[in-house]
Amino acid sequence: MSDAGAGGGPLNGVLVADFSRVLAGPLATVMLADLGARVVKVERPGAGDDTRAWGPPWTASSSSYFESANRSKQSVELDLDAPEDLRLARELARRADVLVENFRDGALARRGLDYESVRATNAGIVYCTISGFGTESDLPGYDFLVQAVGGLMSITGDAAGPPRKAGVALVDVLAAKDATVGILAALRARDRTGRGQRVEVALLTSLLGALVNQASSYLTTGRPPGRMGNQHPSIAPYETLRCKDELLAVCCGNDRQFAALSRVIGAPELAEDPRFATNAARVENRTALVETLEARLAEDTAASWAERLTDAGVPAGEVGDLADAIDLATSLGLEPTVDVGPDAPPQVRHPIVYSETPVTRYRRPPRLGEHNHDVRRWLEEDPAR
Repeated sequence: MSDAGAGGGPLNGVLVADFSRVLAGPLATVMLADLGARVVKVERPGAGDDTRAWGPPWTASSSSYFESANRSKQSVELDLDAPEDLRLARELARRADVLVENFRDGALARRGLDYESVRATNAGIVYCTISGFGTESDLPGYDFLVQAVGGLMSITGDAAGPPRKAGVALVDVLAAKDATVGILAALRARDRTGRGQRVEVALLTSLLGALVNQASSYLTTGRPPGRMGNQHPSIAPYETLRCKDELLAVCCGNDRQFAALSRVIGAPELAEDPRFATNAARVENRTALVETLEARLAEDTAASWAERLTDAGVPAGEVGDLADAIDLATSLGLEPTVDVGPDAPPQVRHPIVYSETPVTRYRRPPRLGEHNHDVRRWLEEDPAR
């Protein structure tokens, strides 16, 4: 079988059968592909992953949404309701080290592709199931729905406004990260025991696990937190503040940083004011604090204050857009984007830097069924795992 998709990294030689679609599953498998695994993406004939149709914007062969989570993979079209294609899908599962799926519960069991069926022929399989609300629930697992019912929207947005979703499918991303961690842990356990296992990730539990201090606040007090806009429930000032022209993000995580802020804006006495001398006092008197700070910040631009505060050791920055973010990362030498080949736009690179096993090879996302011939021939002719 061709090594397309293999990156030569720490997972070189690991075969991933990707039966997932949309975002959480594909994003997990693209992380594995970045690390060198060979990822074979199983897609519906003629249609493929749902996100291939999620545009605009469009790329030369698909949608930018699809391509954000499917680089360095092979695409094979298999109709799981057709006996011959189902046989090939089962053979792929038999050979795989990892299988990732996010089908509604029971859909793969009816086809002999559930964990117990696959494990019967492949004891070493790491079988990762991603669902919305757990495998016992038949609720559809869409990111927006989980943001709504899982509490994230209740703490996002202005206090006087309606609940808001995050600006990206954040729950899918969190679940993908959790799935990747779980898969890698299960592979490490298999190294010791020779046995695979099932790894289950639910979008709802991934979200709850990511609510950290907000979830802890509720469990401590019994009172659900509410929306505070850009303010932090436990730290002040830790928010956006209005300057002469634009908003400025200011993060004072301790009293020393607040004292530096006070000096820079020409009001050192604020650090001694009983209303503002400690973080607890600043949180209690947040309204007066914000009014006092914004009165001073109105004397200059956000860019000017950002430079002066940063020089003084106070974390501060202008509120920028995605273009600004990529420009900033580039200026800092973080190399935020990578070329994935001809006829494909650049992509955001793998986020982790490895000193010994760097991610060095990226390939463009596959066209639908691009590897049909190679994968089918391999499954038919090569008896090895």
